[in-house]
Amino acid sequence: MSRDPRYDILFEPVKIGPVVARNRFYQVPHCNGMGARHPSGTAVMRGIKAEGGWAVICTEETEIHPTSDISPYPEGWNWDDHDIPALARMTEAVHAHGSLAGIELCHGGGHTPNLYSREVPLAPSHALNQMIYPVQARAMDKTDIADLRRWHRQAALRAKQAGFDIVYVYAGHDLSIFQHFISRRHNHRTDEYGGSLENRVRLFREAIEDTKDAVGDTCAVAVRLAVDELMGPDGITSDGEGHDIVALLAELPDLWDVCLSDWSNDSQTSRFSQEGFQEEYTSFVKSLTTKPVVGVGRFTSPDTMVSQIRRGVLDMIGAARPSIADPFLPKKIEEGRIDDIRECIGCNICVSGDSTTVPMRCTQNPTVGEEWRKDWHPEKIAVKRSDEKVLVVGGGPAGLECARALGQRGYHVTLAEAGRSLGGRVSHEASLAGLSAWARVRDYRTGQLVKMPNVEVFLESELTAEHVLEFGFEHVVIATGARWRGDGVGRTHRTAVQGLDALPVFTPDDWFSGRLDATALPQGPLVIFDDDQFYLAGVLAETVKQPGRRVILATPGADVSAYTHHTLEQSRIQRRLLDIGVEIHPHRALAGAGQNELHLACTYTAARHDVECAALLCVTSRLPNEALYRSLMERRLDWRAAGISTVTSIGDAQAPSTIAAAVYSGHRYARELDEPKSNDAVSFKRELPRIEAL
Repeated sequence: MSRDPRYDILFEPVKIGPVVARNRFYQVPHCNGMGARHPSGTAVMRGIKAEGGWAVICTEETEIHPTSDISPYPEGWNWDDHDIPALARMTEAVHAHGSLAGIELCHGGGHTPNLYSREVPLAPSHALNQMIYPVQARAMDKTDIADLRRWHRQAALRAKQAGFDIVYVYAGHDLSIFQHFISRRHNHRTDEYGGSLENRVRLFREAIEDTKDAVGDTCAVAVRLAVDELMGPDGITSDGEGHDIVALLAELPDLWDVCLSDWSNDSQTSRFSQEGFQEEYTSFVKSLTTKPVVGVGRFTSPDTMVSQIRRGVLDMIGAARPSIADPFLPKKIEEGRIDDIRECIGCNICVSGDSTTVPMRCTQNPTVGEEWRKDWHPEKIAVKRSDEKVLVVGGGPAGLECARALGQRGYHVTLAEAGRSLGGRVSHEASLAGLSAWARVRDYRTGQLVKMPNVEVFLESELTAEHVLEFGFEHVVIATGARWRGDGVGRTHRTAVQGLDALPVFTPDDWFSGRLDATALPQGPLVIFDDDQFYLAGVLAETVKQPGRRVILATPGADVSAYTHHTLEQSRIQRRLLDIGVEIHPHRALAGAGQNELHLACTYTAARHDVECAALLCVTSRLPNEALYRSLMERRLDWRAAGISTVTSIGDAQAPSTIAAAVYSGHRYARELDEPKSNDAVSFKRELPRIEAL
């Protein structure tokens, strides 16, 4: 296949100061849950993106000094010369494929608690730490400002020595000391670094000039600026000071990377924003500068990308999450393989890796974070080692990915799905309010399966152990998913809650199956009890809420959908529910039920709180659909005669978890089938600390 000429503009080179990007695809700086702790993992992950066609590959936030220590979060380090070899590992991996390497130098100012370094945090003015730590930053004096400029210059020189082509001066996401100096909220100074906008921008300008003087002969100097904080007049706005900052500095940097602040605004989930949603805030920048402009917007459609460029919105297509979901997105567009793109679903499970301090995961791309430690490549997979056939039972996310990856390896695969369509929980959840983009998990995989003559798919094929034993497959994979419990068992209640039988009790499966819908709900208040504490209860509340219907969401958590703090959407979820009239009862456990009444109990005092209730919808925990697996395991003595070598449970059928975990489970099975088994306790490479002499 060849490239569609409509997309030729995406592959034009772009000059950025003294360097040239080979096309317009730009992986903006993004965190990855690895950072300085896992330099090899970080380097290989970034290098694969360069292989996939991204012309510019940037680091995550890279701290420039111990006074900018954001531990325990795993960001990059550029504190002194000892960090150069790890940084150089990334630039070498990126340069090997002809791409440019960018580094986002960062000093977090009052945002950083310095828990590891134990240095006193620095800020424009005296302030409490922005994170929930009992730490306060001190106001910087002129000596501190001079030190900061020196530290930033030295970090830029180390970056040049490590081989970087683009060096950032970062003022975005409310995470940078330069943004804090610019911001009236953070900067209460009365000297030449405070007061007027020109004074508040002074340090930012000086840092750009220092960086250009230090490395600008061979390195491009980029600015990352939050042009809007979505706070109205209390913050930077694109029609106010955001606009004026760009006007003041228009020609000074070699590239403008423009974004929103804070991170939850910049990386909104698909539940709350559409592709290209930042255009209304960033489109003014190109009218003020001749320098190239890069911006983001969860771009996955080449038509949208071309539109942004032709209409003068951006010069380069910035991406973080789409480059994670498909590191080969540019190459697939270049080669005319649009249908092969794994489009980002905007779920932000990748973001949760940073906030939980582990290598990031991706719902669409199960290889991310495993590129170095497991040698997994997003596009390449070992060919089959045998002609043995595989039966996959279940067409949800685990079964679909398992069949797809096995088919890619060349195995003959039969996929049997009991229902009338593929997708399992993905299809169910994508039907809920705001989650339609999640159907991409199903659509990508079904689109790949139809291209594989070695994979057969059978719908409406509910199998028993007897059926499986008759078929003669050497390998059987059970991907039958899970079902929601209706007895209240979850994080808080470890045994069934007594007395709920006084009310009609439903689970999400009742909604997905059609047994319960908006018209069939009993009259009167619906109480949703959320002890899952991820996204589903909040989405169901939004979906079922209709004018005139009273919906109550009770949870043992401190707030709604508590885990979504890690996906940067909790505040939007709670605000949405409050806006549409959902009543929220935090710190509440189940304590039984009466006629048209649900008994709740305070999780701290056990004090009882009764609420009117016509029906209860439990979103608590799930049980694997393991009947087929257990039946087959009970008949192990019959396997040999039937030609069966292995029976394996994967995904939610093994242990209910996230969709990302289900996809990973299916992919892992496919990777490891017939491969040599290691006796090592750890099945992946680890970055081990160097032991210094005492």
